[in-house]
This record gives sequence, C-alpha cells and structure tokens, in this order.
Amino acid sequence: MKHHHRYALALASALVFGAMPAMAADAALAQRWEKLRAEQPKLQIRDAARALNVSEAELLATSIGKTATLLKNDGNAPREIMRRALDLGKVLALTRNENGVLERTGIATRIEQDAAAAQTAAGAPGDPEREARMRNIAGGYLGGEIDLRFNFANWKHAFAVEQPGRDGQTSRSLQFFDENGNAVHKLYLKNEAAVGIFDKLVADFRAADQNAALKVLAAAPKPVEKADSAVDVKEFQLAWKEMTDVHQFSRLLGEFGISREQAMRLAPEGAVQRVSPKAVRNLLDESARRKLPIMAFLGNGSVTQIFSGVIEKTAASGDWYNVLDPDFNLHLRETAFNSGYVVQRAGVTSVEFFDKNGELVVTFFGVRERAKPQPQTWVDLTSNLPKA
Repeated sequence: MKHHHRYALALASALVFGAMPAMAADAALAQRWEKLRAEQPKLQIRDAARALNVSEAELLATSIGKTATLLKNDGNAPREIMRRALDLGKVLALTRNENGVLERTGIATRIEQDAAAAQTAAGAPGDPEREARMRNIAGGYLGGEIDLRFNFANWKHAFAVEQPGRDGQTSRSLQFFDENGNAVHKLYLKNEAAVGIFDKLVADFRAADQNAALKVLAAAPKPVEKADSAVDVKEFQLAWKEMTDVHQFSRLLGEFGISREQAMRLAPEGAVQRVSPKAVRNLLDESARRKLPIMAFLGNGSVTQIFSGVIEKTAASGDWYNVLDPDFNLHLRETAFNSGYVVQRAGVTSVEFFDKNGELVVTFFGVRERAKPQPQTWVDLTSNLPKA
C-alpha cells in the first residue's frame, strides 16, 4: 500500500473512532429518552430533559436525521430565519421561561418597506444603540397578533422539527435555544397552505454538518446582588421620578447596577405596593370578568412576547394557573411565585410577579391608547389586589 493511502486510511479511522464516543453518548441518551417516554408518554420534552439531567437542545439533537433538522446558527442566521418565517402566515408563537409560558396563535405583522427604510436610516452611523436595535429587527413582529421583542445575541441553536402532533396531524416547528440549551422561542406552523414555504426555509437554512456536536455551556452562577447599602438610593429614587417612559427602566437598572426586584425595594415611597403572589389569580379572573383589555409580557433574556387583548377563560391545573382561550394561552407556575408588586412608573401602572430565585416571570399592564391616560378600571383593579 502506498504511503499516502496508508495515511488517508489512518486519518479516516482516527476520525471515525474519535467521533464514536459522542455518537455513542447520543445513542445512549436517545435510548434513555425512549424508555422515559414509554414510562411517561405525556411528559413534555423540557421536563424529560430535566429528568435525564441534560438540556432540552441536547435531547432534541438526538432526533436529528429523524424528526429534527439542525439549522444554521452562525452570524445573523436566527434573525434571517425569523424574517423568512413571516412568509408562513398563521403560526403559534411560544415563549417561555422557567415558570411561565405564553402561546399566541395568529399572523405576525410585517414592517412596511418604507418604515423599514426609515428605521435603517434612523440614528447616527456608528451609534451603538442604533446598531443594537437594527440587529434585533427581523422585518416585523412589532404589535399585532404575534408581538415579539428580540435579543438575537442569545440565540445559539436552531432546529426545524417535523413529527406527529397530538391531533394526529404532522406538527412542523422552528425551535431556538440559548447557549445553555434552554428553549427560548418556538414557532409552530398553523397554515397547511404554507408547508412548501416551510420546507424551502428548512432547506435554505439547513446546517451543512448535521452531525456537528452541540456546544452547550453550563449555566453561569447568578450574579451576587449589590448590597442595598452600596446603592445611592436618593439618586436612584430621583432618577425613578424623572422617568418619562417605562422603557427607560431597564437602563436605570443598568446605571445603578441593581436587580429588578431590588429596585422594587428601593423605589420611591408610594411607587411600589407589594401584593400576594396569589394575586395573579385575582388579576386574571377580574380582567376576564370585566372584559378588561390587558397586556402580558413574558420573556427569558432572548425574546419577550407580548399579548394584548381581552381574556376569557381562566383555570387552575396542578401547580399552574392558566388562561385558556382559543388563540391565547398563558401558563403560570404560581407555586413558584414568591412576590408580586404593583408598580407606578412614568404615570403607568404595572403588576410584576417574581419567582423564588428573584427572576421576573410575567408583567401585566392595562391596554391604553397612545398619548391617553391608562383606563381607570385597570388602576382600580390593581389597587384592590390582595396585599402581601
């Protein structure tokens, strides 16, 4: 055998055997998942991943080549996939965090070309805030039935999934995960006429290497909260009072280096009223009873989804309290709630609920028309929530 042939054969063997441990691990995980599904057929993939001590992305990756296709995740690929997904028409958009899930079915709005051009032209060249905004625009999803705010920097893994649905029909979805393998957003096709569009999208964004190992990182420890005594509380309270828009609040937290719930403690007198974690039931039940339009914000650091409208059906189920309307579902693990707050900022009243780890689960606002006061019915509802 010639020398270069022997070298090529040795290199090929090394590649095969070098890949075997990862392949064997994937196969072993797939077998463990199959066994778990047989024992608990109704178990959701997120809960299965927790039971198997892996991330949801790693678990889904065991289905690559069968029901899952790995999609490109480099550069602007996640943003461009979401931009192309505007062509799908009716979809179910699902966003979740550890203790909340928001599902909305509808058609996403598309930014008109002239509006998109104006956005692109806005701001001075080289302006970091402008550039950040532009990186997180996907051609639409602003307002309307599917209302999303993106932080694409945290979108690290993407899959297309085709599998039998619970209704017996084929379920087609695009699923996105962060660097820790946590699901951050999923889009389910609800428009049979767009199956061809979905297939073309998957073909165009299919990753070249379907056997590439996922680089899933362990979650970093949560930053230690700054001591209250280290905060210039007087200046913070003054800055709070000077806010002219609720959207300035996140910047305020960054400037003072404090957490969101810490800000609730340090707020100016009268700006925050603590309520019972169970007040989430009162808020949803009363909103439904009064037919009061509300806004629900639920996010995870990678995307925030917003619902606006009237809710109808609320119900408890195990650890969860739910809104179960035809085109809107909200699932809140109320047993994990630790605190709630009615918050006054820039003339706007919100209600925020935090879990036992101090993480924001969901925020509610009353729906109001631009440049008009918030509805008094919303203010009255929030003032009557049970206090902590």
